[in-house]
Formats: sequence, C-alpha cells, structure tokens
Amino acid sequence: MPVIESEEHKGLRAAVSALGNRYGRAYFTRTVEEGVPASELWADAGKLGYLGVNLPEEYGGGGGGVAELSIVLEELGAAGCPLLLLVVSPAICGTVIARFGTEAQKREWLPGLSDGTRTMAFGITEPDAGSNSHRITTTARRDPDTGDWLLTGRKVFVSGVDIADATLIVGRTETVSAKEGRTGHLKPSLFIVPRDTEGFHRRKMDMELSAAEKQFELTLDDVRLPADALVGDEDAGLLQLFAGLNPERIMTAAFAIGMGRYALTKAVEYARDRTVWKAPIGAHQAIAHPLAQAHIELELARLMMQKAAHLYDAGDDVGAGEAANMAKYAAAEACVKAVDQAVHTLGGNGLTREFGLASLVTAARVSRIAPVSREMILNYVSHQTLGLPKSY
Repeated sequence: MPVIESEEHKGLRAAVSALGNRYGRAYFTRTVEEGVPASELWADAGKLGYLGVNLPEEYGGGGGGVAELSIVLEELGAAGCPLLLLVVSPAICGTVIARFGTEAQKREWLPGLSDGTRTMAFGITEPDAGSNSHRITTTARRDPDTGDWLLTGRKVFVSGVDIADATLIVGRTETVSAKEGRTGHLKPSLFIVPRDTEGFHRRKMDMELSAAEKQFELTLDDVRLPADALVGDEDAGLLQLFAGLNPERIMTAAFAIGMGRYALTKAVEYARDRTVWKAPIGAHQAIAHPLAQAHIELELARLMMQKAAHLYDAGDDVGAGEAANMAKYAAAEACVKAVDQAVHTLGGNGLTREFGLASLVTAARVSRIAPVSREMILNYVSHQTLGLPKSY
C-alpha cells in the first residue's frame, strides 16, 4: 500500500477542494436553512465526474475505487459542504450494483449514479433491530402465481428518500434447500424499490441535525416488485450486504475527517489572529497543543481510512472489514475531538452563526453513532481481531 499519495490522487484532491471552496460553508448552511438539497453542488460534482469516480468506466464511471471516492467526500467536507448522499448513492448502492447487479440493472442505474442525474437511498436500520442486522424483520416473499416479490416491513433513519429515485432495501428471503425445500431460515437480500412504488410510504423524522439530506421512516406494505428488482443472488446473504457496508464505513470515515479538518482550520485561523494579551492566543500552549493533537489524530485516522480503501479496492473483503471498522472508529473520535476543541478555541464565538461551528457539534456525533456505533466496533475488534469471547 502506498503511504504517499500518487500524483493522480493529489490532483483529484486539489480539484475537488477547488470545487468545494467555490461553494463553501455559506452555501451549505443556506441549503439546510431552506430545507432543500445541495442540488447545484451535486450537479457540478457529477458533471466533473467526481460522484462516480469509483464506478466502472463502461457504465459512465471513473474506473477508480473507494480510495478515490473517499478523497472526494473528505475534500468537500474540508471545504464545509459534505455531501452525505455520497456515502449512500455511489458508495453503497453503486458498489453493490456494480459487483452483483445484472447487466440490465447496471445499464439502468450506474450511468445516472455516476453523473448524479439519478440517486439511490439505502434502507437497512429498523426500529427493533438497531445494530443487530440479524434481527431485521422486513421480509420478501415470492408470489407463486406471478414470480413477483412482496416486501413488508419498516425502516428508520433512511437518508434522502424524498430526493432519491429509488431505495435499496435490505429484506430477508426464506432459504430454499434442494433436499428439504423451504427451511424457514431467512437470509438478507437487496431489492431496488422505486420511490413512487405503491405501498412504499415515507415519513420525515424530526431531527435536531443540520443536514441537507432529511431522515425518513419507511413503511413497506406488501410492496410488489418484479422479479428483477432483486440485486444479486437471494442465497448470497451477508456477502453481498457487507460488500456495501464496508464502503459505507470507509466513506463515513472520510465524512468525519473532512468535517474535523474544516473545524480545525477555522480554529487555527482564529487562534493565529485573535490577540487578547501580548501575543495571539495560538502562541499559548494551552491553545496550541490541543489543536496540534487534533491534527495528529485526524492524520492518523486518514492513514487507516486509506488502508481500508486500499484493501477493499484490492478485493480483500475480510481485511477491508477490519480496517474499515477501525478507520470509522478513529475518524469519528478524531472528528468529535477536533470540533469540540475548535468551539472551545473560539469561546463564545464558537457558538455563533458567524463562525458556523456550533452546528458541527451535533453533526460530529453522527459519525460516532452511524452507520454502526463505536461500541459495536469495539465489540468487533474484541472478537474478530483479539479473539475474545462474546457476551451476547
């Protein structure tokens, strides 16, 4: 794995940074206050090829991987305008369809996901399942007369359903054994559900979170889908699911690192200029050292994120799973610390709209909670890496 970024990656980072800075935090804040998506930024990022940089070239993508897409999200975040839907539409949904979709599904969805003209949401979390994906109760059963799928269940905390053309829903299908017939065991499967499908209902959740993308609760009431709505093999189970969840963790790390960098930059600028006594406050170690520590921790988190992306793009799903969890954990902790220290550095100004840091206090916690809590990551490392016994 290269420790130093290639010239191509440096060029991509600089170009995306320039785009992000043309819009900036003021643009992003305005979209949140007006309750509208960041459509202009999304469209420009799509036209420049940044949204689909990870998707196959033959379907309109850039032919890169999660390593490149994580650069895009990190730099947009560092400019103050992170696009949360990047985690979902190209990273999760685009990756799953590119790896497991039929040729027809690839041709229908990947070009639009690549240029941003189409988007897809992702629904996995349920009210009574939480972090335990084995407790998912959304079920998919076959109509024996037509071969259609019928989906029934509920999902919560689904981002951007109102603006997405479809949602990739994680349901459970009954396993069929050649010897025993239906076994009753349920395996996770993935279904493309268009936004306006009959029986597919959404309700906006009331969140104290400043984000352009809204959160929704979904209800699926015998949603009828054609047989070709299934992505991949209904018996593949967790293999296909985690093909999308590992990029989700890597991209969440990029989201957190970008946010942390933005907050740290604002704090450093303020500490360099703000003078109360003889020298700027940044000259005092009580101010300077915590900011230096925040910078170090963000850089270390980025290294783990780059490792995870490298392993995933190289096809090492097992190695990428461990690294992606660690990257998400490290980036979330570094982000929360950087944001807290930035607000503290500015004092009362850190809570004003003028400096735009207060809203990040809540947003930074999202990276600790979603898509998997830090406690579940610690469980993963305890069991999978260290070999310690489970308590559950």
